[in-house]
Amino acid sequence: MKKKPKKKSKKNKSIGLVKIANLTSKSISGVISNYKKKKELERIKIIKQQKVLEKNQLLKEKKELRSLEEKLNKESNKIRSHEEHLKLREKEIILNEEKQKNEADRLVKKDEHLIVIAKELVNKEKELKIKEENQKRKDIDLKAREEEQKQKELKEQRKKLKEQKLLKEKEFQEKQLENIKIKEWEEKFDRERKLQEEQEILRDQRLKQKELEKLKKFDELESQSQNQSLGLENFEVSKTKKN
Repeated sequence: MKKKPKKKSKKNKSIGLVKIANLTSKSISGVISNYKKKKELERIKIIKQQKVLEKNQLLKEKKELRSLEEKLNKESNKIRSHEEHLKLREKEIILNEEKQKNEADRLVKKDEHLIVIAKELVNKEKELKIKEENQKRKDIDLKAREEEQKQKELKEQRKKLKEQKLLKEKEFQEKQLENIKIKEWEEKFDRERKLQEEQEILRDQRLKQKELEKLKKFDELESQSQNQSLGLENFEVSKTKKN
């Protein structure tokens, strides 16, 4: 009887599936996928356990069959028939193993596809995060420029108000100075006019004084003339009386 070839250990596949599960658990969508995969792996584990039990049972039956062959040569036909039956069962088990292997490969491919999708989602999340950070920086820069422009406008406005205030103060000072000059000119004009009036009054007084002096002199002269005339008349009268 040919010995059944030893099956390769499924340990590497289990480790691979665990690594895949660890990778897919990094994303939000991977959590759901990991849950489904976990359920599928549990089903596969149950099937594998059943397969191991069946395989152990088969080995046990083979051992029993060998024992029966050694002890019961007479029942060789029955044993052969039983062996054939076992071979058929082994084929069925192999077919089931192939089927399970194909299913496991399908699940691995599905997980690989999910990993690709998860990586794409991670990349998209990174791109979105980068875009958000860029937009945030742009918003901060825009806000800074707006604040700078606002401060600049406030500075220009304060400068303009200061210039207007200085201009008003200058205009006020010039107006005050002009008013002072006007007042000084008016005072000067009043003084000059008053002085002129006083000079005119003084001149008039002098003229009047001169007129009065002239009149006085004229009166004196006239008095002297009258006195002389009177003296002559008296002289002539006296002379006439003498004659």
